[in-house]
Amino acid sequence: MGFQMLSVAVGWQVYALTNSALDLGLVGLAQFLPALCLVLVSGHVADRYDRRIIVRVCQSLEALAVAALAVASARGLVTERMIFAFVALVGAARAFEAPTLQALLPGLIPAPVLPRAVAASASANQTAVIVGPAAGGLLYALGPTVVYATSALLFLLASLLIWRIRIERVAPKREPATLKSIFAGIAFIRSKPVVLGAISLDLFAVLLGGATALLPIYARDILAIGPWGLGLLRSAPAVGALSMALFLARHPPKHRVGRTMFAAVVAFGFATMLFAVSTSFFLSLATLIVLGASDMISVVIRSSLVQLDTPDAMRGRVSAVNSVFIGTSNQLGEFESGVTAAWLGTVPAVLLGGVGTVVVVLLWMRLFPALLHRDRLLDER
Repeated sequence: MGFQMLSVAVGWQVYALTNSALDLGLVGLAQFLPALCLVLVSGHVADRYDRRIIVRVCQSLEALAVAALAVASARGLVTERMIFAFVALVGAARAFEAPTLQALLPGLIPAPVLPRAVAASASANQTAVIVGPAAGGLLYALGPTVVYATSALLFLLASLLIWRIRIERVAPKREPATLKSIFAGIAFIRSKPVVLGAISLDLFAVLLGGATALLPIYARDILAIGPWGLGLLRSAPAVGALSMALFLARHPPKHRVGRTMFAAVVAFGFATMLFAVSTSFFLSLATLIVLGASDMISVVIRSSLVQLDTPDAMRGRVSAVNSVFIGTSNQLGEFESGVTAAWLGTVPAVLLGGVGTVVVVLLWMRLFPALLHRDRLLDER
């Protein structure tokens, strides 16, 4: 919730300060670059140290960064460069937090029920994604300081709750930090066509379909609905994702998971195209709900495949690469959307991204036949 509220406040404040689509894209780039630079280090750390402590420290740093934005906004000192700097700090902390959280979950859950656990975890996350942007949009009426302060408190609360996790886990063997061990995650992914195909498919889908960065423009200039409408637009994909996650938690995909994943990404691409040309607020909400639901199908299948096909000793490093490919590609996708919107205009940029997503699916079906024909999530061979 804290991160989603932060995203709403940052997006609206940056656009209010600059009126620039490119600067909205730069917000995403400021989060992506630290994660890209730290990907190898963060994965190695997650496999060597207590994952609970890593997450707690990261969330505490995020709380401090957001609190600093609250203070700067309250004093009228905030600038777009200051926002970029603190967003980059949050991005650096999340570079360690995201893969560590991904690697932590399988150690708590037996493998046969991991897909249901992934869906349940996604349900909790999507609930926050729904509530966070809507609350952020409403609180922004009281000023960005209120949103940032609330977000900082939520980050701090999250760090305290992580400390309550109890887990019995054999202490990881702390092998020397060699180039081979650091790059082991990349080598493992390259050796597994199913894992490589699943991760890279979502990478390009999110990269090309990063329309959320341009939602402030749709809210103010195209749909004319203001900050509260922006919060609803940002929440809409999460409504679809949460509904689908709750369904998948009870009915996880059991057969033809590869074809199901490809079909979901195609639906994601068509939903993006329809949203691009919509001038109706309610139609835009509907397309974003479909977009979120189709994306959740892909997320659950990809996450389950990656975790089930990866041994625990490698999960930190593989999850770090996965986080850059998927998690931070959201931010890189926002940058790409901002740049193409500055060049081509907002609507053509989003429309082009949806078309590109469908093209990538067709290409990946030929490049990764093992993923296309994967039947079950848990490969028992």
